[in-house]
This record gives sequence, C-alpha cells and structure tokens, in this order.
Amino acid sequence: MKYFWLDDYLLKKAGVTKDFKIEWNWTRYLLDDKMFAALCKDAEGKDVLITLKLEPVEGAFLREQYSDIIPGYYMNKDHWNSIKADGNIPDDLLKELLDKSYWLVFEKLTKKKQKELLEKNQG
Repeated sequence: MKYFWLDDYLLKKAGVTKDFKIEWNWTRYLLDDKMFAALCKDAEGKDVLITLKLEPVEGAFLREQYSDIIPGYYMNKDHWNSIKADGNIPDDLLKELLDKSYWLVFEKLTKKKQKELLEKNQG
C-alpha cells in the first residue's frame, strides 16, 4: 500500500479507535463504535482497498473522475466508496475524503458526545 501514513493519520483524530474484523479481513477505524473507514486486506494480508463513507452525490462524482475509486466493497454502494490502496489518488485528496468520512459519523453523535471527544482531544 502506498498510503503508509493512513493508520497514523486516522488514529490522531478525536475519539478514533481501530479493531480487526477477522471474518472480513478488515482493519476498521471507528468513532464511538461506528465505522467511518476500513483498510481491506486480501487473502494474503495485503492491503488492497480503503473504504470510506461519503455523501452519495460526491461519491458518484468521484467515481466518475477517478478509476481508482469504486463503489464500496461489501457496503452500501450509495454511501460507501472504496479506493484502491495502490492506486493513483493524490494523498491530499485521500486525506480530505477520510476527513469527510470522519465528520459524517461525528455529526451523527449526540452534542454531548461530540463535546466530550473534542475536549478529550485537546487535553
């Protein structure tokens, strides 16, 4: 995988944890136990896809613009998108998309939980 920075980048976000879902062969990135991104591995354990959540219109637009962005692998094809881990998506764009995915989940948390996470991250 060419996005060697991904794990570090995601774990620095407020409230993010990760786990490994063995039956899916995925490393999942969670916010309050809700997945917002995943690193999908093949049978040999190689990272092959980065799956993240986007607004449906933006996801559809990006899939038309980049051949390395496809409908979400094993996910709702409207809300989830997968990016080839060895693809040609610029790092800045991938970071922007990961941020958007994080905020889509963050915004659905209660105001109290949002405040908790932000305060904890500042401390």
